[in-house]
Amino acid sequence: MAKIKIRKAVFPAAGLGTRFLPATKAIPKEMLPVVDKPIIQYGVEEAVAAGCEQIIIVTGRGKTVIEDHFDISVELESQLESRGKYDLLAMARQISNLGRVAYIRQKEAMGLGHAVLMARDLVGDEPFAVILPDDVIDATTPCLKQMIDVFDDVQSSILATQVVDGPGISAYGVIDGKPMAKNPRVLEVKNLVEKPKMSEAPSKNAIIGRYILTPRIFELLEKTPLGAGGELQLTDGIRSLLEHEKVYGFSFEGRRYDAGDKLGFLKATVEFALKRDDLGEEFREWLQELSPLKV
Repeated sequence: MAKIKIRKAVFPAAGLGTRFLPATKAIPKEMLPVVDKPIIQYGVEEAVAAGCEQIIIVTGRGKTVIEDHFDISVELESQLESRGKYDLLAMARQISNLGRVAYIRQKEAMGLGHAVLMARDLVGDEPFAVILPDDVIDATTPCLKQMIDVFDDVQSSILATQVVDGPGISAYGVIDGKPMAKNPRVLEVKNLVEKPKMSEAPSKNAIIGRYILTPRIFELLEKTPLGAGGELQLTDGIRSLLEHEKVYGFSFEGRRYDAGDKLGFLKATVEFALKRDDLGEEFREWLQELSPLKV
């Protein structure tokens, strides 16, 4: 039997971004730049590099600027070409040529599970990826590509995980699982606990914003009752999925930044800037010149 490919990636992007007010009063959080690239573009580029052919972005009111960003800008391209700014022209065209992008509106912010469910008609009856734009991951091999390589072997749902020490574990869904003998980075999931107290967490393996899910998740989410905050929780749907098929956790190689948090956003900006050929050296020198009092 031929192995199933992951062709589609869903990006939930309908949230209000209140942690970044006042900046997000008129600008979607997903469009805030890490250096000079919007947060969501890092995820879209990761999905395309992993082989995804279609990008599905779940948006909400006030998010049309995301659509504009991935669309062709005839006026901008014409102006850049007339001024001979061909490097910038190539950059603008590269964004609009990233892949096939479709959009669907989530009229009410009813949770991550609801956002994923909104994409059902566009995904169809095939496994798919979910990427949370807030989680920017710097990795030699794109995180989603690492997960797809595992999916090619197990042909089951996969949740990206990272170790979280201390009380911070209470901000995540946490996996109770057993490492596979042939690949200790892969855990066979036995149970999931959403935002447990540190003392009640079954492990330190926190679920972060990358998923590969089988289409069965849709019918289960439809039957899942609303959870915390009156929202449809994706973790609750995945817990139901465990009753029907295997689910795996995967500890990826790379560094994850929570760009939906102000401190995580600043860390990502600094570290990505330091890696840039055009900025890194001068920026590093400036950082080193900062006095201890300023730091």
